[in-house]
Amino acid sequence: MIPTKGYAAPSATEDLKPFSFERREVGEHDVLIDILYCGVCHSDIHQARNEWGGSIYPMVPGHEIVGKISKVGSAVTKFKVGDLAGVGCFVDSCRTCESCKEGLEQYCEVHNVGTYNSLEMDNKTVTYGGYSSQIVVDENYTLKVSEKLDPKRVAPLLCAGITTYSPIMHWKMGKGHKVAVVGLGGLGHMAVKLAASLGADVTVLSTSPSKEKDAFDLGAHNFAVTKDPEQVKKLKNTFHFIIDTVSAPHDYNLYLSMLKRDGTMVLLGAPPEPTPVAAFNLISKRKRLVGSMIGGIKETQDMLDYCAEHNIMSDVEVIPIQKINEAYERTLKSDVRYRFVIDMASLNKD
Repeated sequence: MIPTKGYAAPSATEDLKPFSFERREVGEHDVLIDILYCGVCHSDIHQARNEWGGSIYPMVPGHEIVGKISKVGSAVTKFKVGDLAGVGCFVDSCRTCESCKEGLEQYCEVHNVGTYNSLEMDNKTVTYGGYSSQIVVDENYTLKVSEKLDPKRVAPLLCAGITTYSPIMHWKMGKGHKVAVVGLGGLGHMAVKLAASLGADVTVLSTSPSKEKDAFDLGAHNFAVTKDPEQVKKLKNTFHFIIDTVSAPHDYNLYLSMLKRDGTMVLLGAPPEPTPVAAFNLISKRKRLVGSMIGGIKETQDMLDYCAEHNIMSDVEVIPIQKINEAYERTLKSDVRYRFVIDMASLNKD
């Protein structure tokens, strides 16, 4: 076994703190990644605090991982020692169901193995995430990261990037489409960058007037404050697509009113409480309310390659691991532009 240092949540009500554990030995198809950076996703907070239920403790969060490969198994063909690599939201799946065969492992019908707060395919071994010094992953669930990009700004692409890229590509958003992004946070700022890069006319819908300048700097063409009834009224029947990235409770019906006939609203955020939807907000103009969750391995690699080609990266604030609990509180207050990323070298200070 491989001794590993990390930070873990001991329970739903305690701060994260130093935690030592063991990774499995490198198998013939595995790679050992020395973690350089790990992004802090809002879902880390939801799971560390058991807001979605079913949390397993102690929990080592983190599924936006970038690092250098330090060892490869005897049968590995896709990577070599020294390669820059990434790990996203899952590290295994059944590989044989319809979804897995179609490259949609995130929707595995048997068992998708989360990078943390999950069980391996043996349904016994708990997975620990990227708030740690290293991780062992099957090469088939490991991503290639371009040396052209800044690794600390790449880390959030492994969740925030693919979570927005996947629905944008699936529903073919781009030139000729008016696309609204609800919320300008970790997910939202990536949705703006990606949709704008594909030629869409992008509007940011925010409750914070202070984010207007940032919205335009990120590539948006329009900005509206959703607390202003007059601005909301002007946006009725405006958008072909709305990408809703907000994880806090909010009114879906408000945004559905802004869709054109046959428009689509995509839910990416996952509020902890159910949200009511009025039927007539859908049926009166044949609107669609849909959901999307990350992407498969191939699509995630496609996203990383696209971002390398177009020089698209996340806007980040780098922190030492010792400030993770403060970062959680600041994330909840939207006090970050736009994703915290942990410099894992800071683990050596403990």
